[in-house]
Amino acid sequence: MQIPRLFRIVHTIGRYRLDEFLPRQGSGLARAALATAYFWAGKARPRAERLRLALESLGPVFVKFGQLLSVRPDLIPEDVVRELSRLQDTVPPVPWQEVAATLDRAYGRPHSELFQSVEAVPVASASVAQVHFAILSDGREAALKVLRPGIGAVIAQDVALLYLLAGFVARGRDGRRLRPREVVAEFENTIADEQDLLREAANASQLRRNFADGRLLIVPEVYWDWCTREVMAMQRIHGIQVNALDRIRAAGIDVPKLARDGVEIFFTQVFRDGFFHADMHPGNIFVAPDGRYCGVDFGIMGTLSDEDKGYLAMNFMAFFKRDYHRVALAHVEAGWVPPDTRVDEFEGAIRSVCEPIFDRPLKEIYFGRLLMRLFEVSRRFRMDIQPQLVLLQKTLLQVEGLGRQLDPDLDLRSAAQPILERWVSRQVGLRGLVRALREESPLWARTLPQLPRLAHRLLTDMPARRLEAAISRLEAAQRRQTRVLAVIAIVLGALVLGLLLR
Repeated sequence: MQIPRLFRIVHTIGRYRLDEFLPRQGSGLARAALATAYFWAGKARPRAERLRLALESLGPVFVKFGQLLSVRPDLIPEDVVRELSRLQDTVPPVPWQEVAATLDRAYGRPHSELFQSVEAVPVASASVAQVHFAILSDGREAALKVLRPGIGAVIAQDVALLYLLAGFVARGRDGRRLRPREVVAEFENTIADEQDLLREAANASQLRRNFADGRLLIVPEVYWDWCTREVMAMQRIHGIQVNALDRIRAAGIDVPKLARDGVEIFFTQVFRDGFFHADMHPGNIFVAPDGRYCGVDFGIMGTLSDEDKGYLAMNFMAFFKRDYHRVALAHVEAGWVPPDTRVDEFEGAIRSVCEPIFDRPLKEIYFGRLLMRLFEVSRRFRMDIQPQLVLLQKTLLQVEGLGRQLDPDLDLRSAAQPILERWVSRQVGLRGLVRALREESPLWARTLPQLPRLAHRLLTDMPARRLEAAISRLEAAQRRQTRVLAVIAIVLGALVLGLLLR
């Protein structure tokens, strides 16, 4: 099954003269053969455009792989990143008969028993699934996301071929820096998650809880009784696609406010929740008649740890204040650049990139170009790109594009800084200490009574030669605990004294 597919890939490489992307070391014969066999193809178009067209011709899996590469400027050149970002995941829909068969198989009985009606023509069609509007048996309007039949086998076949190509690229001169096998593995994990619609339903449910007040963002309700791994049922959203500006204005919606709300939603997801929608292109964002955002398609979500959020907040705040020394120092302290990095040199390189963008409206700031230059600085200082931030970088670019479309005069800094300052104020100082004590108190309550028993078991079971070292560690731990308790006592005493003196 893979041999015909492999021949098609080789033919596509030759047809679009992608031999120039092959590594120069170890592939001289292959490059010469392709150049000879496809001499007629020529290279009239730029290389990046030829690569995009080739990926589109190879089908949905390769299109998705190109989309992943488009957010990895640490790995591929800027011209290729810019061209791959144009990839559109528009795929011809699956015939209704196959969709109906999938519904019947997923539910284990005829879908007509569960729905009053299902529209045969899909409202959206992508590489992994397509969406049909329906009416549930209880009369509620729903949107059904249905996996494309046989997509798992197609993906497995193409991913295996991508690993084969990655092994070939890895033997080249830039193989170690490009890390092709790791890139394919990241893609495999991402697309595997998109094939489990129960996982996507859980993502939607979590995001809906995070924005339960509905002030800024409407997240559709998940109809769990109609959800399986192959079918996801959720509330149908009535709204205007976010890039239909004429319709949005005709509805009387405040467009500049809409742009500011988009920035607030993004930074709230990142810093308050550490859980954010990571596929915010216009096809997934709608605007309700009352001006609130509506989100759909929750297959790709990003998560951030408290450490990641702290690092990002520190860098954003330092960036807004033009404190480039703090930005450079944060990178060194996080271990993202080698410990022997000269902070002053790193600071100067960051300043040269960031300083020109300040005090300009959004229409004059191109964060895409800024990120490209920052990645150039990163490579110079041997900085490792953090995988958990790749989706965040992609989403930030999408938010920038959305904001630029809605309100070219939007000042991203003035919109984002108050949100960051509120988050920082909750994490540091007295409020942060009280919050940390409250969160850790259940663990302390369970652990402290067990310390004598654990210490006795440790001393009883431990060989004699390790006893002295263990006692030293216990004494050190006791001293640290005493200091912590003393600090807590001082803080609590100050609080009590403050209350008495009010």
